[in-house]
Amino acid sequence: MANRPLSPHLQIWKWGPHMAVSILHRVSGDGMAIIGLGVLLWWLGSLASGPEAYESFAGHAGSWYGTIVLIGLTWAFFTHMCSGLRHFVLDLGAGYELDTNRNWSVISMVGGVALTVAFWAFILLA
Repeated sequence: MANRPLSPHLQIWKWGPHMAVSILHRVSGDGMAIIGLGVLLWWLGSLASGPEAYESFAGHAGSWYGTIVLIGLTWAFFTHMCSGLRHFVLDLGAGYELDTNRNWSVISMVGGVALTVAFWAFILLA
């Protein structure tokens, strides 16, 4: 047993953007599944329950904390989408070179933020 190779440990691995984008992909997917589903069900329930229930939902969604939740869900969507497109390219067999993988990982994370800012700028300024 003494001659068996040791498994790589977290202290051995050098953290990079490809690891961060992988973690963000999982977090954004879970966030959309848990929080996004709750907001969607609340919205649909308020639509089916009448004008008073919908006004209550709209009041919460339009408040400062509702706007933060909606912006967070938008960021999660765009981050997950950009990371999913990156994974699609990797599944095709391209982009495994270290520099290419690092660059597309950074582009994926920056793209999620940029698309979120553009989306909310369009909503708030239109």
